[in-house]
Amino acid sequence: MVNYGFSLYTFEYFLMILVRVAAFVFIAPFFGMNNTPRRTKVGFSLCIAIILYQTVLPRETLEYSGVIEFTIIILKEGITGLLIGFAANICNSIIVFSGKVIDMEIGLAMANMYDPTTQTQSGITGTMYNYFIMLLLIATDMHHYILRALVDTYQLIPVNGAVFDWNHLMVSMTMFITDLMVLGFRIVLPIFACSMILNCILGIMAKVAPQMNMFAVGIQIKILLGFTVMFLTVTLLPGIANMIFTEMKRMIVSVVEGMY
Repeated sequence: MVNYGFSLYTFEYFLMILVRVAAFVFIAPFFGMNNTPRRTKVGFSLCIAIILYQTVLPRETLEYSGVIEFTIIILKEGITGLLIGFAANICNSIIVFSGKVIDMEIGLAMANMYDPTTQTQSGITGTMYNYFIMLLLIATDMHHYILRALVDTYQLIPVNGAVFDWNHLMVSMTMFITDLMVLGFRIVLPIFACSMILNCILGIMAKVAPQMNMFAVGIQIKILLGFTVMFLTVTLLPGIANMIFTEMKRMIVSVVEGMY
């Protein structure tokens, strides 16, 4: 039987669940996109919190001696939700980093566009790849996995049960930076290799035919070559998305391990 009755103590417990869920929705990928209306985020967070209120058992009474301790509990729940969402959202920086390197290789580094999802100026290639990865995230139900990860954290980290191991979290971020560079350059490798071969050919041609302006010719050839390689390697996007989603799962698990 579903019972949505609230008392003073159970409402405090529901409020703690709402704080963690709202903090997660604010920053998590797909859920926390900036072009999503804020009312939609608030309503979605409220619905998830109501469902979790019925499923998260047992409902323990919060023990605090004053407003300061109650505020600390709220901050702990907010930080817990933010860290879980941040662990998933930060993995999108892999494709953004790859897009910037690709733009530098093919000569589009100065061509920026406004990205409404982040409300910032970003490179063309990085924005395009980011949209592709977001579509694959929805198509593969990865957003369901992220939401289930938040729900499962209540089995490991109950309300007011977070114990932050900052050393473990720092190690997790250090490992992510290493994976960011490795995965980012693996994505860039086809265009980087073709661009390096093209530079060698242009260097040889500059010695063989010095009367030709290789700088003017090379700019156009690099752009055409870059677009051609991007078109031919578009079938690799599911594999790229799989690498990013695997890293996303690893980061969520690692961050959760640092909070209990």
